[in-house]
Amino acid sequence: MKTFEQKWTAWLDGQLTGKELANFEASLPDKAAAEAEKRDALKLGALLKQELGAQAMSNEEFFSHQLRERIARENAMQDRSNAGGVRSTSWTLRRLAWSGAVSLALFVICAVFVMRDKNPGEQSQYLTQILNARVDPAVSPNATISMFETKEDRVTVLWVEGLQSLPADYAAK
Repeated sequence: MKTFEQKWTAWLDGQLTGKELANFEASLPDKAAAEAEKRDALKLGALLKQELGAQAMSNEEFFSHQLRERIARENAMQDRSNAGGVRSTSWTLRRLAWSGAVSLALFVICAVFVMRDKNPGEQSQYLTQILNARVDPAVSPNATISMFETKEDRVTVLWVEGLQSLPADYAAK
């Protein structure tokens, strides 16, 4: 069942017909005042449609409108940033090439200074200390030391089996 407000709105819109219309008009306390209010509401609706009616846009027009608004906002932001003296941070190809060349030169200079003190063909001082150390038979009687060395790969593997502890003189070096 409809409420009075729903029936009133349907009556203003002209949607009540037949017996329902007759029953509603009979329930009104002052039919002349209600008719005057209906005419005023219809006039107001017509005036609002005429004055405030928004343009109907298709999807394409609405999408284009949104794009134009966004472009305008971005252009305004860009104009403000350029007016404030802010420079663009994009790198030109020339600047990128120069920075790459300078970085490469700095790397070569650092590599030369690091590698200049080392001779790649000589043995490490740590390997010499390990070779000169001897395993004490009293501490580890079953200890064996095997060394595998390859010159072309410059790798030395020291294999120690059965060592229970390191000699005291090795820890002091």
